[in-house]
Amino acid sequence: MSEGFLMEVCVDSVESAINAERGGAGRIELCCSLLEGGLTPSTGLLQVVKESVGIPVYVMIRPRGGDFLYSDWEVEVMKRDIEQMKLHRADGLVFGALTEDGRVDTELCAELLAASRPLPVTFHRAFDMVHDPAVALEALISLGFERILTSGCDSSALEGLPVIKRLVEQAKDRIVIMPGGGITERNLQRVLEASGSQEFHCSARSSKDSTMKFRNSNVSMGGSLSIPEYAVKVADVTKVRTLNAIAKNIV
Repeated sequence: MSEGFLMEVCVDSVESAINAERGGAGRIELCCSLLEGGLTPSTGLLQVVKESVGIPVYVMIRPRGGDFLYSDWEVEVMKRDIEQMKLHRADGLVFGALTEDGRVDTELCAELLAASRPLPVTFHRAFDMVHDPAVALEALISLGFERILTSGCDSSALEGLPVIKRLVEQAKDRIVIMPGGGITERNLQRVLEASGSQEFHCSARSSKDSTMKFRNSNVSMGGSLSIPEYAVKVADVTKVRTLNAIAKNIV
């Protein structure tokens, strides 16, 4: 981890978690289905990751892809998942929920935060779907979230830099504002210098070819937008190290 900046790497496998730590990450966000923006991982994955790395592991609590307006059934799933992740030694949790009009669902978030105690919690990129970021920020501070992961309500952290900068200024150290979304070695320095943030979030992934020798190219396990069947995306040690080095060199 660089002095002054903390790098969080989102991962969906044990290999990626190990690579993130080796590359210098200060924290892991553990998910499955990164293609859908990250969903709740299995407890088995959490257990093996915790056995394999020494840095903090924050676990995503998100029962499905899509929007952040949850049914009563989905809320119950989230509460059960929180119980299980606490039981299996998660260091922190990551979740978010909105109302139908694009505001922070303060009632539901308060319930989930109560279930999460004493673990710290990050409000994830549901923040980027809110109606009014300034109002949402104050709501999350009042609720007691530790940090907000955001691309500045835009397609990437680079595009959302003006909003991220305003959020950092408004937060005044009452909550951590962590830029994330499309951060690479090409834009990290600009994002950190322009935003004033002390943490950043990235995936730093590369494609790794499958070791399968027999391959059936006529079958795909996913839908029409599925990833290639014989390629796996994993956190790349070299990319993580490069991002870490860039952060270290920023004064």
